[in-house]
Amino acid sequence: MYKGKRILAVIPARGGSKGIKKKNIRPLCGKPLLAYSVEVALECDYVDSVLVSTDSEEIAACARQYGADVPFLRPAELATDEAKTIDVLLHGIAELKRRGQIFDYLLLLQPTQPIRTSRQLAEAIERIVDSGAASLVSVCPVEEHPILMRTLDQEGRLIPILAGGSTVRRQDFPTVYKVNGSIYLNRIDEGLNEHTSLNDNEYPYIMSREDSVDIDTPDDFMKAEEIMKKKLKSGGRKDEESD
Repeated sequence: MYKGKRILAVIPARGGSKGIKKKNIRPLCGKPLLAYSVEVALECDYVDSVLVSTDSEEIAACARQYGADVPFLRPAELATDEAKTIDVLLHGIAELKRRGQIFDYLLLLQPTQPIRTSRQLAEAIERIVDSGAASLVSVCPVEEHPILMRTLDQEGRLIPILAGGSTVRRQDFPTVYKVNGSIYLNRIDEGLNEHTSLNDNEYPYIMSREDSVDIDTPDDFMKAEEIMKKKLKSGGRKDEESD
């Protein structure tokens, strides 16, 4: 709880991952991938409950082993490739409400983002509550700047993605950010509904690119392991300063 606001962390982890079989419980530096999101949520003093939403008994057992709550399994229609994350979240909130558990803010933690820290979660929660904003999303600076990106019109001519000229010194490029998928925070009210686009959350929490690894391929697993081993050698999973 932070300033009287109850925070629910939801970690969606379905069992039908196709790109990497059993991705959510695949070992990463000796622990299941899912465990990192569970542990970081439990380590954050502001988080009141950590719910793993899954359709898999195997994932549920893993989540419980690391301390998460799994009081129900997700229905099959919310575990398909076509199922929307927002519908999964609304289902979890509704099921907990039916059990008498009411929360003020929803914290979505995708299990494919293992490098975030409890300090980052706390800072993001402080920012959304203190600002009175309805929603927040974590972002990181882009590596390839869109000032040099082009699309094509119907005649095959190049059209700049950004308005204005691109003859600018690289050091003078305006800072541009992308949603990194690590932290989503939303106030639980009528504004959080089936039409909510989480990637369009309004308030930013800025993270480094190194902390923004999103695991989707075997190469991503390797990259995450390299970063995590580097952090351990330098004294543990250090908390990154935010901007």
